[in-house]
Amino acid sequence: MEQLAQKVGGLSLAGIAQKFPNCYPELNPFDLYRAHLSNLLADITGVDTKIIYPALSWTQSLDKGDLILAAPALRVKGQKPDELAKQWAEKFPENDPLFEKPTVVNYFMAFYVKGAPVVETVIPTIQKYGKDFGSYKFNGLRDPADPSKGRKRIIVEFSSPNIAKPFHAGHLRSTIIGGFIANLYELAGWDVIRINYLGDWGKQYGLLALAFEKYGDEEALTKDPINHLFQLYVRINTEMSAEKEQMEKRKQDGEDVTELEANSLDEQARRYFKKMTDRDAEALAQWERFRNLSIKRYQDTYARLNIRFDDYSGESQVSEEAMEKVGREMLETGISKEDKGALIVDFQELVPGKEGKRLEKPIVRKRDGTALYLTRDISELLARHEKYKFDQMIYVVASAQDLHLKQLFKIIELLGHKDIAAKCQHINFGLVLGMSTRKGTVKFLDDILRDVADKMHETMKKNEDKYSQVANPEATADTLGISSVMVQDMTGKRINNYTFNMDAMTSFEGDTGPYLQYAHARVSSIRRRAGLSDEDLASADLSLLTEVHAVNIVRLLAQWPDTVQNTLRTLEPTTVLTYLFKMTHALSSSYDHLQVVGSERELMKARMALYDAAHTVLGNGMRLLGLSPVER
Repeated sequence: MEQLAQKVGGLSLAGIAQKFPNCYPELNPFDLYRAHLSNLLADITGVDTKIIYPALSWTQSLDKGDLILAAPALRVKGQKPDELAKQWAEKFPENDPLFEKPTVVNYFMAFYVKGAPVVETVIPTIQKYGKDFGSYKFNGLRDPADPSKGRKRIIVEFSSPNIAKPFHAGHLRSTIIGGFIANLYELAGWDVIRINYLGDWGKQYGLLALAFEKYGDEEALTKDPINHLFQLYVRINTEMSAEKEQMEKRKQDGEDVTELEANSLDEQARRYFKKMTDRDAEALAQWERFRNLSIKRYQDTYARLNIRFDDYSGESQVSEEAMEKVGREMLETGISKEDKGALIVDFQELVPGKEGKRLEKPIVRKRDGTALYLTRDISELLARHEKYKFDQMIYVVASAQDLHLKQLFKIIELLGHKDIAAKCQHINFGLVLGMSTRKGTVKFLDDILRDVADKMHETMKKNEDKYSQVANPEATADTLGISSVMVQDMTGKRINNYTFNMDAMTSFEGDTGPYLQYAHARVSSIRRRAGLSDEDLASADLSLLTEVHAVNIVRLLAQWPDTVQNTLRTLEPTTVLTYLFKMTHALSSSYDHLQVVGSERELMKARMALYDAAHTVLGNGMRLLGLSPVER
C-alpha cells in the first residue's frame, strides 16, 4: 500500500489518514483510490476535497465503473452539470497510475480502476488480515484517536420467546436479524451485550403449575421441557375454556355459580401467580425449574444457529417495587392520569400535534392494580441503563410492536431521560407467512429446522458420488438446512413480509442458502485439489492475473470493507447478502476461464491466491450473517 501511495504523486498513508476522515487505506485499499481521486478532482474542479471525497460512491454493477461522481454534488454554480462533467473528464490525466480516463453519461462521471495495481494491493491485504478483512475496529472506539478511552457499549435485545409456548416464526426472525446485528457491531469493534428478554411471568405460569400438578411427567419434562410444558398448557387451556362455557351456560339457566367461579381454574391460576408475586418459596422454585430447563433447551437450538446470549433476562426480573416507583413518578409528574379506575397516558395532552394523536392512549395500570407491559418495559429500560451504562440499545422486535416501542421511548423522554431515549432504537421486521409443519400443526423452531434438514438430506442423497465424500452427511444437511432458512429470511428488506417456501429455499438453483454454501465449498475443493501451501500463495506472482474475469473478482473483493460500513448504516442483512451473491456469480462465471489445477505452476499459484482471497471474503460475509461455511 505504501508503494502504491508513493506512485501517485507522493501520497503517504499517514498523510491520507490525516487529510480524509475515516480513511484507512491499510485496512481498505479503496480508501487510497478515493483519496487519490479526490486530490485529482480537486485540482481539476477547484472544489475542496472535503466535498469531493464523500460524493464519490459505488456503482450498482462493475460495467458502470468502480466509482461514480454526480457533478451537481460538487455544488459548482453558473454552468450546466452535464457540461461541467464533460470538461472535467477532458482535463483528467491521460496516464494516471490508478484510473482509466472517466466516461461521462449525462452529468455522471464513471471511474474504472486499472487492473494491475488493484490486483497487487487487494489480494495481499486480504492475505494479511484474513478473517479480520472488512473489520474496522475503530468504529467502536469512543475516540478513534485515543483507544485508551475504551469502546462504546451496545445492547441488542432479540429473540425473546415465551417459555412453554412455541418458538414461532416472529421469534425466528428476531433471532436471525438480532444475531446478525450483534455480529455486525462486534465486527465494528463495539462492546456488544446480547440480551434475551424472555416472556417468563404472568398468570399463565400459575395455570402451567396447575397443569403440571395434575398431568406432569418428570421424565418428559427433563427430556423435552418446551414441548412437554406446551402440551400441558394447551390441555389446561382447553379445560379452562370448557369450564368457562359451562359456567356461562349454568349462569344463563339461573344457577348461582359464585362458588364454582371461586374455585375455577382461572381463579386458581390467579391465586397461584399471586403466590409467585408474593415470593412464595415453593411456587418460585417450581417456576424457576420450568424456566431453567427451558433456557437450557433453547441454548441447544441457539447453538445450531450460531447464536449466544450474555444475559437471559425476562419479565420476571422486573420487581413489583420498581414498577410501583415508576407508576408513582408518572402520576406525580402528570404523565399518567386516572381513567375509570385505571391509569392511562393520554399522549394528546402531553405531545402537541399529529405525534400526540398517533401515540394514542395506552393503559399503564389496570383497575385491579396490575401493571401492564408498558410499565414493566419502562422499569426494565431504566434498570438496564443503570446496570450497563450503554451508549446504544437496539430492540429487534416485529413491526406489530411499532406503536408500543414509540410509546415506551416517548414516556422515557417525558420522565426526563431524553438522553436515554435518544440511545434507543427499534429495528422492526415483517411477518413470515405460511409457516406450519408438514403435518400442518403449530411450529416449534426445532420442528422447522428438522424438516429443512430432512429435505436437504434427501437432496444430497441424489448425488451418490459427492454424498459419499461428505464425512458427516447429517451434520452437513443440518447446516445447509439452517442456511436455507436464514438466507430466505434475509433475502428481502427486513420490513417486507415473506412466504416460507421450503422447496424454493432448499434448492441449489438461484440465490439460496445452499447455493451460497456450494459456492464456498467449491473454492475449498479447488484449494484441496491444487495442494498448495499458504507460503506458495503468499509468494504468488500476482502480475500474472491479467484476465478480465480475474480483475473483476478483485474489483468486487475490494468492495467488501465498504459493504460492511454501508451495512452499519442500513442494518439490513440483505446488504451483505446481495454483495455475496454478486461475488458468487462472478466466481461461477470465471472457472472456465481461470483454470487452476493443470495450469503452469506460477499461474496456478496466482489463480489460487485469487480464489483463496475470494474464499476468505465469502467466509467472512457468511459468518457475519450467522452462517457456518461448509468446506465440503
